[in-house]
Amino acid sequence: MSPVDMARRLGGGLLSFPVTHFGDDGRFREQSYREHCAWMLSHELSGLFPAGGTGEFFSLTPAEVKTVVAAAVAEAGGRLPVISGCGYGTAIAVEIARDAEQAGADGLLLLPPYLVGAKQEGLERHIEAVCRATGLGVIVYNRDNAVVDDETLARLCERNPNLVGYKDGVGDIELMTRIFARMGDRLTYVGGLPTAETFAIPYLTMGVTTYSSAIFNFMPEWALAFYRAVRADDRQEVLKQLRQFVLPYIALRNRGRGYAVSIVKAGCRLVGRDPGPVRSPLTDLSPGEHEELRMLIEVAAPDELAAAA
Repeated sequence: MSPVDMARRLGGGLLSFPVTHFGDDGRFREQSYREHCAWMLSHELSGLFPAGGTGEFFSLTPAEVKTVVAAAVAEAGGRLPVISGCGYGTAIAVEIARDAEQAGADGLLLLPPYLVGAKQEGLERHIEAVCRATGLGVIVYNRDNAVVDDETLARLCERNPNLVGYKDGVGDIELMTRIFARMGDRLTYVGGLPTAETFAIPYLTMGVTTYSSAIFNFMPEWALAFYRAVRADDRQEVLKQLRQFVLPYIALRNRGRGYAVSIVKAGCRLVGRDPGPVRSPLTDLSPGEHEELRMLIEVAAPDELAAAA
């Protein structure tokens, strides 16, 4: 799949970031992970992103990233683009990019470098090194300590035809507008703010036609129905679902630091698809918080709970 074809396919539908399955000993559970990916792939998707943020990329070794990505590639069987997480410092990111290509991935989601801040010049060199290390399509993830501006992004796109996507995790409306106005359809734009459903309608008006849904891990039918309402500009239905599920879900997620992944794994557990615990330094939800989440799912997606029972 060429980088351009990959990007176009991603922009046409919903994207899923599977959680990574671990045993109590902390090791990757490939079989249950592949079963979970297969279940998600039985629903309508435009892209699968193994070893992403929801997949605890930050807790995986580079060798584990390759193993997780290879498992997702095998399960996808060429039916849709598989985009590997990629990141850390430049040397490690280049190694992960090459490993992902060997594992059969179609593209890379380039997460921010580890910890350090950098000037635009440094970020530009970092992104370009990854683009030139592989023939895969690259999506740059703007967030935290790696926020490229429209001028930097334009220069990178001029020199690197495989830089085909931009994922926004910042929420800077002016910056997003400048980037879209400057780059137009040169890039595919992905919504990447935590619980992206909250921002889907306003971002759609700025050219962001898709987003990453962590909720898809445990409520795929609900996630797809919400996405269809967004694309149809059915604001009444979107607002109803925001009030009924998304905003209470966010309130629960915000109760504990690092819960953005933990709450997704809890949701999987509640619908009968236990992915195991999160890796430290993250912590799982408490029993009481699990029950609160169960009650939210029972209202929004009772069929998922019924299937688990």
